[in-house]
Amino acid sequence: MPTKGERVLADKLLGRTVVSQTGKTFGSTEDLIFETSNGEIIYIVLKNPTPYAQTFDLEKTPEGQLKIPYNSVIAIGDFVVIAEEDIV
Repeated sequence: MPTKGERVLADKLLGRTVVSQTGKTFGSTEDLIFETSNGEIIYIVLKNPTPYAQTFDLEKTPEGQLKIPYNSVIAIGDFVVIAEEDIV
């Protein structure tokens, strides 16, 4: 299971449920936003964000979708686990 700082294939992230380390659900990953110069993932774009996710002051895509900073990801397995303190 990849953890923070390790490389991961994009298809391992798409469609996964995004949860906090305390188990709060944020939604699922619909898309990824990359830095074009080096291919680094910058944001996870949420599909079907939960009401809990909407309580955070997260950046949004031009279409209004919530973006989770990728640097908040702490583990990827059956779920994408994020640290809430890294998204505020």
